[in-house]
Order: sequence, then C-alpha cells, then structure tokens
Amino acid sequence: MNRSTRPARLHRLTGAIVALRLEPVLLAATAAALVGGGIAWLTGARGLAELFWALGTVSAIVPAVGWVLAALRRRHAGVDLIAVLALGGTLAVGEYLAGALIALMLATGRTLEAAAQQRASHDLRALLEHAPRSARRRTESGVATVLLREVAVGDLLVVGPGEVVPVDGRVESAAAVLDESVLTGEPLHVERVRDETVRSGVVNAGGAFELRATASEHDSTYAGIVRLARQAGAESAPVVRLADRYAAWFLPVSLAAAGLAWAISGSAVRAVAVLVVATPCPLLLAAPVAIVSGLSRASRLGVVIRDGGALENLGRARTLLLDKTGTLTRGRPRVLDVIAAPDAKPAEVLRLAASLDQYSPHVLAQAIVDTARERKLELSVPTDVTEEPGRGATGTVDGQRISIGRLGTSDTRPTWAKAVDNRALLDGAAVAWLTVDGHPAGAVLLRDPLRHDAPRTLRHLRAVGIRRLLMLTGDRAAPAHEVAAVLGLDDVRAGLGPADKVAAVRAEREQAVTVMVGDGVNDAPALAAADIGVAMGARGSTASSEAADIVLTADRLDRLADAVTIARRARRIAVQSAAGGMLMSLAAMAAAAVGLLPPAAGALLQEGIDVAVILNALRALRADRNARPAVTPAAEALIHRFAAEHDDLQDVLESVHDAADRLSDSPGPEALAAVEETHRLLTERLLPHEYAEEHQLYPALAPTLGGPEATATMSRAHTEIERLSHRIATHLQLAHNDGGLAPEQLDDLRACLYGLNTVLRLHFTQEEENYFSLAP
Repeated sequence: MNRSTRPARLHRLTGAIVALRLEPVLLAATAAALVGGGIAWLTGARGLAELFWALGTVSAIVPAVGWVLAALRRRHAGVDLIAVLALGGTLAVGEYLAGALIALMLATGRTLEAAAQQRASHDLRALLEHAPRSARRRTESGVATVLLREVAVGDLLVVGPGEVVPVDGRVESAAAVLDESVLTGEPLHVERVRDETVRSGVVNAGGAFELRATASEHDSTYAGIVRLARQAGAESAPVVRLADRYAAWFLPVSLAAAGLAWAISGSAVRAVAVLVVATPCPLLLAAPVAIVSGLSRASRLGVVIRDGGALENLGRARTLLLDKTGTLTRGRPRVLDVIAAPDAKPAEVLRLAASLDQYSPHVLAQAIVDTARERKLELSVPTDVTEEPGRGATGTVDGQRISIGRLGTSDTRPTWAKAVDNRALLDGAAVAWLTVDGHPAGAVLLRDPLRHDAPRTLRHLRAVGIRRLLMLTGDRAAPAHEVAAVLGLDDVRAGLGPADKVAAVRAEREQAVTVMVGDGVNDAPALAAADIGVAMGARGSTASSEAADIVLTADRLDRLADAVTIARRARRIAVQSAAGGMLMSLAAMAAAAVGLLPPAAGALLQEGIDVAVILNALRALRADRNARPAVTPAAEALIHRFAAEHDDLQDVLESVHDAADRLSDSPGPEALAAVEETHRLLTERLLPHEYAEEHQLYPALAPTLGGPEATATMSRAHTEIERLSHRIATHLQLAHNDGGLAPEQLDDLRACLYGLNTVLRLHFTQEEENYFSLAP
C-alpha cells in the first residue's frame, strides 16, 4: 500500500466513526452486555458471563479508538484516551467485568454529552428566507420582475405594500412609510421622504413607492448582515469541555503512575489495576450529569440551552451586553398618557381614537385599541374609514368626522397642544393626535415601556457575578441613556448598526467571557460573535434564535438571571464532582500501585466513587436556595389580580393629571368639576385598591420577601396616597362652603394633584418591578 495514502485513509476512517453518532447504540450494547453477563453469572454460567462482558468491552473500545484518533488529529488528548487504555488493559489481563463497567460508563458519558450538544445550526436560514430573491424594475416598457442579482446601480424599482426593500436605494416617490425593525430593532414606523436613503431588508409599511438603486445585491445592507453573521459564527472558538480541561493533567499523572507501578513491581496486572481505578468516570460521567441536569433545570423555566458547552460558558460569564428594544423594553409601544382638550375628557379621547383605529394594522393603532379594551371602554363601529400611510386614519364615529394620526403642518395648534409636543419630546414618546370635525380634541402619547422585570433581573445578575452591564442599541442616544439611568447600566452605545454591535462584542470578548442578549434580525451577527448569544425567542426573530446559544422561550427577561444562576451552580457542582472523584481516584491509584487493589476490586471501588460523584452531580436538578424567590399559588393569584387592576386604574391617574392641568388653565367651574370627578374616582376605585393591596397582597408576599419589613416603604406610599386624597377632599369641602375655589386654595390644590399623580405613578412602577415581576 502506498504510505502516502495511509493518513488520508485514517482521516476518512476516523471521520466516519465520529460522524456515525454511535453513542446511543453503544450505550444500548454495553448495557445489554453488562446485564446479560450479570444474569449469566447469577445462574452459574460463569463462562457465558465472561463472554458477555468481554463483548461489551470490545464494543466500546472500537468507537473509543476512533474518538481518540479524531482528538489526536486536532492535537488534543482528552479523557477518552485513558478509557481506551483501561479497556485494553482489562482485555489483556482478563478482567472482563471491570472492562464492561468501564465501557458502560464511557457510553453513558458520551451519550449524555451527545444529547446535550444537539445544537441548531448557524446557517442563518431565517436571514436567508427573509432576504428577497427578486425585484420589480421599472423600464420604458413597464414594470418587470427580475432576479435580484440583475439589479444594477441606478435602476428604478417599485416596492409594493408589505414587500421587503430588495437593495439599498433612494426614495423617488413623495414619501415611503417603512418598518425598519429588522435592522434597528425599533418598532415604530418611520417615514422617508424623497431623496432619503433606504436600506435593504426593511419592510414597506405603507403604499407602493419607487426606489432608485444605489447598490447592487452584494453590496447592500442586508447581504452585509448575512455575511457578518456567518463570519462572526465562524470566528467563535469552540468551547473546551470541562472534563477535557481536567484530563489535561489527570491523563499524564495516570499514565505515569501505571508505568511506575509496572516498572517497580514488574507486574502488568498491577499497572492495569492502576489504569482501572484511574478511569476518569468522574469526568466521563459526573461532569456531564451535572451539566445535563442544569440543562434540564433550565428547560423547565423556559430557557433552551443548545449544548453543555454553552451552559459551562454561561457559568463563567462576567460581561453582559443587552439590546434595548424587545430585550430591556417590551418591544412594542404602549399608551403612556392620554391628554384631552379643555372641553373633552381623556377617556372619551381614547375611546374615539380606538374606535377608529380598530381596522388599522399600524403598530400604534394596535396599542391604542388594546389599551381601550383593557380599560373596558365601549368602542363604536366606524364608517367611511380611509388611511393614508404616514398620516393616519380618518372616518366617521358616532356621527362625528374624526381622524387619528399626525396633525398637518398648516393646522393651528392651541396652547394645550404645544404642551403635548413638549411632553412628547421630554418623554421620548410618539404622539397620535385626535381631531374631531377638523379641530384637535386630544392626543395619545405612546412609548415602548421598560419591562417590569428588567430592574430586578439586572440586580440579580450583578449579585451572581456579572460585573459589567452594557446596552447596545440602534435607538437614539436620549431614550437609550434614560433607560440606562433607570437600570444602572455601566455604559451605553446608541445608534449602532449590526456591524457596530459586532465590533462592540469583539472588544468586550477580549476582556472577559461575554454574553449578548437580543431579539431582532439586526442582533443575529452580534449573538453569533459573542461567547454566548441569548435570544429573546418568545416574540423575537427566528434569525436571532438560529444564531443564539440560548433561547428564552418565555417572554420574560428574568429567565436570563435564572439561566445564569443555574449555569453557575451546575458548573460549580460539575467541578466539585470531577475534582472530588479525581482525588478519590488518585488515592485508589496509590493503593493499586502498591498491590492493595486488584483490577476487579479496583473496578468495584471505582463504581463506589462513581455513585458518590453522580449523586452529588444530580444536585444540579434541585432549585438553588439563592435563586429568584418563589411565590405561593395564592400570592401569585393576588399578583395577577392587582396587576390587572393597575391597568384598569390608568384612567384614574390620567384624571388626576388632567384635573391639575385644568386648574392651571382656567380655575373656574369646569376645573372644579374635573377635581370633583377625580375625587370620586379616587374614593370609589383607587383607595379601595390601595387598601386591598395593604391588607391582602403585602401580607401574602411578606414571607417570600423576608418579612413585613420588606414592604414597609411601600406601605408608607399608601399612607401618602391616602393623605393627599384626604387633602384634596378638604379643598373640595372648602370650595363648596365658599361657593367656588378661592384663589388661596389653587396653589396647594394643584400641588396636591400633581404630587398625587407623581406618587401614584412611582408607586405603581415600584410595585410592578418589585412585586408583580415575581409571578411567572
């Protein structure tokens, strides 16, 4: 045979052995051989028992040699080499029972590891599926569909409603309304006017528009994201197994001890005995058991961890990078406030807006309708509804011609409307204006709110060892810094594209093991580039889930803190099991080296060691006492009840603020009526809610939180809410006695209302973050 062909044939042989995925078959064969031999031995057929055990040993040694050769090709010798030597030694000296036991342990460990490493590929199928394959090109003869690779710079393209922009270009129509969340992560639609640039991959959320191509398919933004994600995934270094790291020193020690025992005693049996007790079952079995137990524990909480290596790496992480939209925030807008004109009420403004928006697919319209339904407002059926992309909807509701959306630049804005513009700027909110018969009647402010569980989650992550928390976002700097200030992040990088996020991830990876959390297509390259990528999979894109090592299937950020806690504990238990088992094995090796342990007795002793370390490894299945506190079913039901009441009471908070505004505008009878209505809402709805929280919810949560003292500050807020409400009632009594509000009352009454609004909003937020986030 030509010697030059031997390495190639060896390469193909070992590759074939590795590729066959024989672990489950090997486990079944070795288990059957061990059980069959045991039955034969119990029935007195000693020869048949030896045959069964020998066959089990041989069935394991063949694939094990393939695994060892594959590892040696990569210049890496792991725990499998010791197992092969031990298996060969037991066959050489006729200790078949010991060989069968080692074979079963080897097969079990490999099967557990293979089961834990069923990782979804990084082929970015979702990215490729989202990418357009063709474009509609306008020529002198009309519009023709062409393959995307045929599009050249300067071509005039037509992008229809709902279509993906095929290449980078410049808007040629008057305007284009786009959903850019695929690239930026931001859920709000944006309007691009003539000559503004548009990037490929974004979705046309309005009517058809014309686009002048400024780049070919290969040079466009979306193709760049796909390439970036592929490169980032390819650059990620493979995780070295915990067991193999320990084997790096345990292997030479074991071989040296066996060789020394043989050289001194001249007995090969003694050397085999050393190898038998040196078989790294704590590494082959105990460490994978702890890791797989951690994977199982995480999966129960809605955390899918793709392989044991990802869990081990997560347990070593020190830096956490987070996307903003959809990760730290809910990922879709919610109604922040409803502001009414002086002659209208906030509830009626919301009802009319939601009635018209029922048929609109716009993301803001959906938020308005959802809020109205949460507040149990009765919506009317609109007629003659039309919608202009980028402007809003118009129709007839209850006989009135109304519109919801933007105000025209030529529309005259009353004083109260200018205050709304200022409020939107300060809060970083979008505004949907309501006009009735051509006159502004109110406004709905919308913003993507912070997740209730985000503050608690980040505090928990710091407590379990994450030292650096950063935000990477495509959003503007102002809202990003506001979120970062609330959460106490260490740094913020705003206005980032996919390539910028990858660069930031790479920079952080040079300093520490780094986790990246995101949910959008634009996050996929950064997830692939990180040591551990975590995708918010409940509503996130498939592309981010494909590129991630961990997927949070529940739409809760606190599951990330749970995952880190589980990973650290599972890794700690794996290290304990492996280290403890190896120390016991070293003691047994010393006894075998001086002739105190024959191979069979050594194998039984090794079994005892294995049982001990496996039982210790199984502790990873149990809940950690330091994990997120668990609430009782009764407390959980109360949390859900009061959380729903918070949603229902938002109109009361708006009424408090609206009454204060009316006092500022015109402290007459209408303002007094608004304060009286607010007081009625406080008395009939808000104060009973606060009383029920104080006497039902807080006592139910006290055992979970460590005692009544944990809720003391929140109880103090209840006292302040009641004090301010009583003060407002006193002002109303004085006004009734005097026939109207006296000038000297106005400042204090206004301060009470604004103060009550502030206290209520802060109190609601604290309860939602600290208490309501405890419920699954």
